[in-house]
Amino acid sequence: MIVELGAFALALGLALSIAQAGVLAFARLRRSPALGGAGEGMALGAFLSIAVAFAALVWAFVVSDFSVANVAENSHTAKPLLYRVAGAWGSHEGSILLWCLALTGYGAAVAGLGRGLPADLKASALAVQGALGAVFLAYTAFASNPFMRLDAPPVEGRSLNPLLQDPALALHPPFLYAGYVGLSVVFSFAVAALIEGRVDAAWARWVRPWTLAAWSLLTLGITLGAFWAYYELGWGGWWFWDPVENASFMPWLVATALLHSAIVTEKRGALPGWTVFLALAAYSFSMLGAFLVRSGVLTSVHAFAVDPERGVLLLLILGVTAGAGFALFAWRAPSLTPGGVFAPISRESALVLNNILLAAATATVLLGTLYPLMREAVTGEAISVGPPYFNLTFTPLMAVLLVLLPAGPLLAWKRGDALGAAQRLWAAAGLALLVGLAVFAVASPKKAFGAAGMALGAWLIVGALAELAERGRAFRVPAAETLRRLTRLPRGAWGMTLAHIGLGVFVLGACFETGWKAESAQALSPGGRIAVAGYELVLEGVEAVEGPNYEAERGRLAATKDGREVCRPTPERRLYLPGGQTTSEVAICHEGLSHLYVVLGERREAAGAPTWLVRAYWNPLALLIFLGPAIMALGGAVSLSDRRLRIGVGRRAEAAA
Repeated sequence: MIVELGAFALALGLALSIAQAGVLAFARLRRSPALGGAGEGMALGAFLSIAVAFAALVWAFVVSDFSVANVAENSHTAKPLLYRVAGAWGSHEGSILLWCLALTGYGAAVAGLGRGLPADLKASALAVQGALGAVFLAYTAFASNPFMRLDAPPVEGRSLNPLLQDPALALHPPFLYAGYVGLSVVFSFAVAALIEGRVDAAWARWVRPWTLAAWSLLTLGITLGAFWAYYELGWGGWWFWDPVENASFMPWLVATALLHSAIVTEKRGALPGWTVFLALAAYSFSMLGAFLVRSGVLTSVHAFAVDPERGVLLLLILGVTAGAGFALFAWRAPSLTPGGVFAPISRESALVLNNILLAAATATVLLGTLYPLMREAVTGEAISVGPPYFNLTFTPLMAVLLVLLPAGPLLAWKRGDALGAAQRLWAAAGLALLVGLAVFAVASPKKAFGAAGMALGAWLIVGALAELAERGRAFRVPAAETLRRLTRLPRGAWGMTLAHIGLGVFVLGACFETGWKAESAQALSPGGRIAVAGYELVLEGVEAVEGPNYEAERGRLAATKDGREVCRPTPERRLYLPGGQTTSEVAICHEGLSHLYVVLGERREAAGAPTWLVRAYWNPLALLIFLGPAIMALGGAVSLSDRRLRIGVGRRAEAAA
């Protein structure tokens, strides 16, 4: 009965989304507040309906209702409760319903929090949001229905992919989709602005908080996915330029460019066309990611195995939605006013250069992701584009961007002083140079790129602090006055500083871990030893253990350094009984910010005695790789708490513009 209630709620949500789009479009044409209010109520009703549908799906997984095809394919009674709940979005059908929940939820948020928006703009944006919801809900209801019943239910389910039975990956999709789909609001505002023929500073002020919220959530989602890949897949790394990783990374790059472009439009009224273009592109890349992950064109541990027919429907949705948005942009772009002029040396110019480099970086990732697919479609020859291509193309672009980044906030609007900005950054440049030279001095010449990366990370961190000190006029006024100035800074300024510091922390961790990591692999019998980066690990034994839905071999090792025991890793090799799949559970010893990373491999027979392949990695400063993006997301949250950037900012923004 509850499953049928969920199916009915899904159909009701589809009907309300269609009505939302139609009623609000008509309200915009007739300028009718009554119809506008009714449409906003429909947006809230659509969200509540999909929330009921999603809750019904979660209930079906929790109680193991195997008469539901989706549950039978992706759950098992032996699974822990957390992974039964996570199974609701661990499949294609469930994840699409989660997408729809986020899509309608953002529509309801705009309706409820956008009280200060101009009525016409709000009605147009909600009409577009309703149309987006209707398209994806129709796809869910007719092509990917998670409530389909089985005529002959099995006694037991097939279970969720064991690789997905992990706490980080249980949280990864909700955060990722909240960021992915949050960009739909930006898309809707862009289309609404083009319909209204008005892209100005007030519009940019309304768009920025929604972009910031989506960007922060997407940052957390990508970081959780990278962390899961790091400790669950057992390969010792955290980013492989997998096509599905790229599918989430490209919207993040475009959203980052949009955040900076919207600042120029808000502060100076410049770049309105570019800001609208990025707003359209951000959500288009999100839809492209949905197609790549679900169409079956990619082979990846992250991808859903879906038949190509449903992939074609997703491609059609992408083509119609993005095509309509960009067609409207092409029609309206000539009428958009260019805004204020600015000198080549100015904060506007710095942000324009930032956008150009981010756009170029996105293009390189897009080319590396799609080229193998296009080549295979044309020639039938399967190839792969791996890290060497991205390291050669993406890394130099980002290095240039990061070198220039600290100078931008120190330049004045309209006409800046390059020499003055350089003078304010001399201490940061000197410290970064010292860090790079110090690292290079103790490392071999082969580590020159790693030393440069460490210098770059220090440059970003100290440069962000230098900009903050400039705002407080540190060392030029008494300390008490500096503290007073800093405490009165808007939270948006603190959020920007945190985001730039987080980026520097990430660069430090990524460069040091990549340049100085060490690894070793050896087949060991009990009592055998393996050494890596000054650590010695002894395999004391391997024991059989049983979990709730798996059997495992658990290694017991002792790790020592300089005669001192530092930890006792217990890596596992698990066999999940429902599906017969084998996974590795990594053991990670935390040594400050660094990790000793141990993987237990397959059992072998050597000279009549059992041995196990043990792989050990030393990943220095690896924790910074994940701490940095967390600080960036925190910066976004701090900025959102600024009263000037709160979602639903009132009419005074329009009046100020």
